[in-house]
Amino acid sequence: MKIKMLMLFFAFNIFLLAQNDKLAKANDDIYSSRQTIITKTVREVSPAVVGINVTEIRQYQDVWSANPFWSQFFAPRIYSQKIKGLGSGVIISSDGYVLTNDHVAGNAVEATVTLTDGRMYTAKKITSDLTSDICLLKIDADKLPYIKFGDSDKIMIGEWVIALGNPFGLFDINDKPTVTVGVLSATDMTLSPSNNRYYVNMLQTDAAINPGNSGGPLVNALGELIGMNTMIYTATGSNGNVGLGFSIPVNKIKRIVEDLKNNGKVDRDFWTGLNIMTVDENFAKTYNLFANRGVIISQLTKGSPAEKAGLAVGDIIVSLGNNKISSYESFLSYIFEYTTGETVDVKFIRGEKEMSCKLKLEKK
Repeated sequence: MKIKMLMLFFAFNIFLLAQNDKLAKANDDIYSSRQTIITKTVREVSPAVVGINVTEIRQYQDVWSANPFWSQFFAPRIYSQKIKGLGSGVIISSDGYVLTNDHVAGNAVEATVTLTDGRMYTAKKITSDLTSDICLLKIDADKLPYIKFGDSDKIMIGEWVIALGNPFGLFDINDKPTVTVGVLSATDMTLSPSNNRYYVNMLQTDAAINPGNSGGPLVNALGELIGMNTMIYTATGSNGNVGLGFSIPVNKIKRIVEDLKNNGKVDRDFWTGLNIMTVDENFAKTYNLFANRGVIISQLTKGSPAEKAGLAVGDIIVSLGNNKISSYESFLSYIFEYTTGETVDVKFIRGEKEMSCKLKLEKK
């Protein structure tokens, strides 16, 4: 009897162990099913994302001396004020180079970078490029986690993308970036210039990007940097995300960062000798022009690069390189994609004939 009871006891325990093994396996299967390429990528790239807190000094003129009438009687009084700001950034090398937007840290007199492990560093501004809205910082650390550059020419519309950053300063709460997921909605989106910053061939995503996300990375499912989150489209009456976020493509970032590291600036100290005006349908109809979109040359400096290229007053420029020109603003946006010494392929309309030339951007 005792032997039977003992055998039953062992059999019952073996049964329980088998059930526990099944339960453990089921839990493992459930856990594994929760892990996706997105969660793995987030885990991999998050340590390279940083929060950035900055201090700027802004100067103000009092209302009396700013008024043309009262300025005759009162000497101008200038006041300085410290302004705090925040944004996002991403570490791009193990020795502490940090990428962010010029509008985040370009004018900072102080910048503090916070890592996901809680470490905080005073950042040195290497240099910043206002035109492209790209800023390069450096922190005194090494063996840091960093993000690898992808190739924005190989991205696909509709593929999954992940935006990471510091919206509304939430990074400060737990030293961790906020993650949003969406798809790449469009490429080659050229937006209107803002404060002398030009946004050309931007990436568009519906991953939620909000104030504070500026400077943070947009990555693909492989964890590669494909863009830097920079702008959002805000509907009237709304201060947040409406599904239209824009990022600077990484191939442009690579080029700018190389210039900033090697030369301390992007050399756009060139001239063309052109004075231009926007051509639209009404303008074209009024002056009986063959082209109804582009910019018309209104004046041309003698001996200028434009004259050497064969351009003339009355020509309507319709493209620079592969980019169509629709206005004065778009001309500036695309011409500033080039640097001093480069040659631009120009297409233009003269009378009713389409022509082309090569314009060398000579130093002023």
